[in-house]
Amino acid sequence: MKRKWLVLMLAVMTAILLAACGTGDKKATTSSSNEGSKTNTDEGGGQFRIGMEAAYAPFNWTQQGDANGAVKIADNAEYAGGYDVQMAKKIAEGLGKELVIVKLEWDGLVPALQSNKIDAIIAGMSPTAERKKTIDFTENYYTSDFVMVIKKGSKYEKATSIQDFSGAKITSQLNTSNYTVIDQIKDVKKQTAMDSFPAMRVALEAGKIDGYVAERPEGISAEAANDKFTYVKFEKGFDTDISNTSIAVGLRKGDADLEKINEILKGISEDERQKIMEEAIHQQPAAQ
Repeated sequence: MKRKWLVLMLAVMTAILLAACGTGDKKATTSSSNEGSKTNTDEGGGQFRIGMEAAYAPFNWTQQGDANGAVKIADNAEYAGGYDVQMAKKIAEGLGKELVIVKLEWDGLVPALQSNKIDAIIAGMSPTAERKKTIDFTENYYTSDFVMVIKKGSKYEKATSIQDFSGAKITSQLNTSNYTVIDQIKDVKKQTAMDSFPAMRVALEAGKIDGYVAERPEGISAEAANDKFTYVKFEKGFDTDISNTSIAVGLRKGDADLEKINEILKGISEDERQKIMEEAIHQQPAAQ
């Protein structure tokens, strides 16, 4: 009888100990699960991965160090600087997230966004009607106008209208709305589009083209980089939608951060935006 009682007591004590251990494990598991869930919420924390070419100065470029507020490029020893980088920093701060810059080719930006490799495109991208078919855009964070970059002393230096470039050899950047507006110039000798502004500058200096269409920041940049260059600001310019001369943040369709990013952008005054652009033009590498 005593032996049976002792066995029963041992069984009860063992059951109590096992139950206690099980409860502790459950609490630990629940706590760990909650912490992980908190890290991944959209209310703050985590990363804000943005894609850019890092080769479109003064909007974005690549440099060797972190001077002038440049940010290290993911999986790369180099850093990205420029207007887009400074705006991206403000947006990431407003979202309470860590800014991560992913360097991609221009044609790979939208596919990377759609496949979740990046969270946003901040790369001097215009919110054209064609692009809006596949991705969403925030409000504009910069607006400019088209100019023609030319050589000083050329017969086009006194041009005031785009039609003054009739018969001229003109180009612009590949896969942009800048290239399509060239067709508005009567009898223009439209040249093959080029990958970058540095390539266009080389062609211009060599006399292979008479000019190239760009937005005003590139005109200012080209003039600062080479004293042989200047740019024409037209009195009668290209007929184009404002979306072609504006840039905005590209997001996936239905992105929950759209309105929040718009709020952040509204908090950046036009004077501050222009100041950031002027600093970017001054700080950009000479080669770009």
